[in-house]
Amino acid sequence: MCRTGDLRQAVLARNDAGAQALREELAARGTVVVNMLSSPGSGKTELLQQELTLARTRAVPVAAITADLATDNDATRLARAGVPVLQVLTDGLCHLEAAMVRRAIDGWLPAETRVLFVENVGNLVCPASYDLGETLRVALASVTEGEDKPLKYPNAFGLAQLVLVTKADLADAVGFDEAAFRAHVERVNPGVEVVLTSARTGAGAGVLLDRALAAQQGTPQHRPVMARTQDPALTHHHHHDDGHTHDDGHHHDDGHQDGHGHDGHAHAEHGHAGHGHGGGSQHRQDAPTPVRPLPGHPSR
Repeated sequence: MCRTGDLRQAVLARNDAGAQALREELAARGTVVVNMLSSPGSGKTELLQQELTLARTRAVPVAAITADLATDNDATRLARAGVPVLQVLTDGLCHLEAAMVRRAIDGWLPAETRVLFVENVGNLVCPASYDLGETLRVALASVTEGEDKPLKYPNAFGLAQLVLVTKADLADAVGFDEAAFRAHVERVNPGVEVVLTSARTGAGAGVLLDRALAAQQGTPQHRPVMARTQDPALTHHHHHDDGHTHDDGHHHDDGHQDGHGHDGHAHAEHGHAGHGHGGGSQHRQDAPTPVRPLPGHPSR
C-alpha cells in the first residue's frame, strides 16, 4: 500500500523533473525564469510593473506571467508596462507548478524573450515547495509585515537566491527593524543578498532586472543552504539533487492537505469537483484582452 509520504515525494519529484527539463529548454533559447514569491499585499505587482517598464526602456525583451486564484487585475496592471503579459487563473490552487508554466508559455512566449518573470500566487507556504524551472528565485516581504517573516516562512526565504524588502519608505513609520530582518534572513539562508526597495522613492530600482539579466548571462547564482538549528520549524525539509529544498509540510494524497485537489480531484475547500486548473488571459496595450483557456493538470 502506497504511503502518503511516498505520494508526496512522487508528486514533487515529478514536478522537479519537469522543472529541470523546462529550465534546460528555455536556457537553450536564451531565456531564464524568475520565480517571485511573497504574501498578498507585499507590493510585488507594483515592483514588477516598474521593473518591466524599465526593461522596455532599456530595450530588453522580457515577459511576465502572473498567477492568481481569481481576477485578472494584476495582469491588467502589468500590461501597462507594454510587454507581453499572461494571466493564469489557478481556480483556487494555492501555487503554480512547472507543468502549468510550460502550458502557459506554449505558443505564447516570444522567441526573443531573455527574462520571463513569474509572479506566483500570493502565498509564502505552498509555492515554496515547487520548482518552476526558474534560474532565479526571489522572496519578497514588505516592511509592514514585520521582521519575523523569514522565521515564520523558512522555506520561502531559505530557498531564495535574492530577498527584496518592499515599501522601504514606510520603514520608519511602522518601526521596521532592518537589522533584525537581515539577521533572520541570514539564519535561514546564510549569504543571500537582501535589498531594500521602494516603488514610491525608486530605492532599489532595477535590482531585480539586473540580477535576472546576470542570471541569463550565466553568472553563478547563490545556492541556498537551509540553516540547521534546533528549531523544528527550520528543519522540516527534504532535499533534491538539483539543489532545491522542499517543504515537508504539504501532504499530497491525490490532493493537497489544504483541500485543493489536482487533475480533476475534488476541491474540498472551494467546492470544485472535477475542474482542471489554469485559465490564461493575454494582455496587450493595443488590443482588447483575449482569453485563452489553459488545460488543467496532467493526470498523476
